[in-house]
Amino acid sequence: MAYFNHDGCSLHYRQYGQGDPLVLLHGLGSSSQDWELQVPVLSRHYRVILLDIRGHGRSDKPRDGYSIATFSEDLLALLEHLETGPVHLTGLSMGGMVGFQFAVDHPGWLRSLCIVNSAPEVKRRTREDWIWWAKRWSLARVLSVETVGKALAERLFPKPEQAQLRVKMAQRWARNDKHAYLKSFDAIVDWGVAERIARINCPTLVISADQDYTPIQLKERYVALMPQARLAIIEDSRHATPLDQPEVFNQTLLHFLAAASPSQGSLSPC
Repeated sequence: MAYFNHDGCSLHYRQYGQGDPLVLLHGLGSSSQDWELQVPVLSRHYRVILLDIRGHGRSDKPRDGYSIATFSEDLLALLEHLETGPVHLTGLSMGGMVGFQFAVDHPGWLRSLCIVNSAPEVKRRTREDWIWWAKRWSLARVLSVETVGKALAERLFPKPEQAQLRVKMAQRWARNDKHAYLKSFDAIVDWGVAERIARINCPTLVISADQDYTPIQLKERYVALMPQARLAIIEDSRHATPLDQPEVFNQTLLHFLAAASPSQGSLSPC
């Protein structure tokens, strides 16, 4: 385990393997531990860097300072701390939002970008959007993190053969600091960089589960805005694709990274 300090916040990170740097960013209410099924495979080829986003995992959980832009600046501080140079960046859900933010703010730091089950904005535009947000906001504050974790696990891993995974993930989510979880949840709402993603010029892969919260059609629309982006759909998967379809996910990511790596030919940064 290793830590570094950025703006008074101690952030936890881990590294595995050697080669071109590959950063993996987890989602809301999760931690770098959720990449456990990727690290053994990816670290054979890359220097895998895991970060616990502030408010999550072993990183500090300050009272304030939660925003997608702040999470992006934390990542930049880590890369400067490690002197990585440009990296491959993969983000799941909220981690994908951080990836979008980082790509538009710091394009020179990216070799490639992979967005998993995410979107470049979370805007409340319609009545349905406001109702959805109000329900989620209310439930997140009324229910305990243990209850939320159990409900999420049952929704994301409903199959009988996923029983052990369901229990393990419910236990992990139950460890969340509620204040930090709520602040991070609020950081997502009304965030967006959709108007800037056409500037993302590095090789970009958007991975979508066929049963993700966000419709495939929405992903198709924003993929079309990015010059070097393509969409990959993983079947029989829900929002936590790296956990419910690890083999397919790992091979999909590795294939993309091989094509975007300097050792495979010339590479243009974002």
